[in-house]
Amino acid sequence: MQKTELEKYYEKFDEDHRLKTRHGQVEFFVTMKNILSLAELSQAKKILDVGAATGAYSVPLSKQGFDVTAVELVPSNLQKLRAKHEKVKCWKGDARDLHFLDDAVFDIVLLLGPLYHLHTEEDKLKALSEAARVAKKGGLIFCAYTMNEYAVTQYCFGQNKIKENIAAGQIDKNFKTISRDGDLYSYVRLEDINALQKKSGLERVKIFSPDGPADYMRRELNAMDQETFELFKNYALEISERPELLGAGSHLVDVLRA
Repeated sequence: MQKTELEKYYEKFDEDHRLKTRHGQVEFFVTMKNILSLAELSQAKKILDVGAATGAYSVPLSKQGFDVTAVELVPSNLQKLRAKHEKVKCWKGDARDLHFLDDAVFDIVLLLGPLYHLHTEEDKLKALSEAARVAKKGGLIFCAYTMNEYAVTQYCFGQNKIKENIAAGQIDKNFKTISRDGDLYSYVRLEDINALQKKSGLERVKIFSPDGPADYMRRELNAMDQETFELFKNYALEISERPELLGAGSHLVDVLRA
């Protein structure tokens, strides 16, 4: 069977390593702080990690004592996750179709990757609908998105490709990226996330930027001593919900209630 472009990409991409880099540690720190604090408030026990990759969140959450189920589409990622021999129940599956999971089972559902790779509103809403179906009433859904302005500034302008991006129809006159089937990522703006939240019918609990300015400061973060870096992580957490900064980082996480 021919491999998809997504499978080829993730066979080469090391997600575990990304979250061990300093900018990745910031993202992981802020995201985990939010997961754990909301899990404590809601007395959550069962977590579903959809698009779990190699278990960057599934494994530590399992070690924290949660009952974790992981769903992953890419076979090589799933193989690596299973090879870790952790107490994580693993399934191969697509975020848009979780038919193998029962209704109203999970206290928390993580969608910390699938929405990056879904290009149409219909597909994104399918993923949100499936997450809501398998979540308990009142359960929480963490939905991560990749952001338009980071992509435009860092890649289109940062790598001096903006003119060819425009010529290829990848950027519109408002500097909004245009993603198509076959593209790896779908980049959004805050208004796109707000529209999806409203159409999903799910209540927003909070929205936060897990990495804030970290992805723009890779060299500076690498040069910091450990004490300064710990201060930066706490700073990133402190500013993660500031409305004037939402959408400026490389990711946003929308936390919705089923």
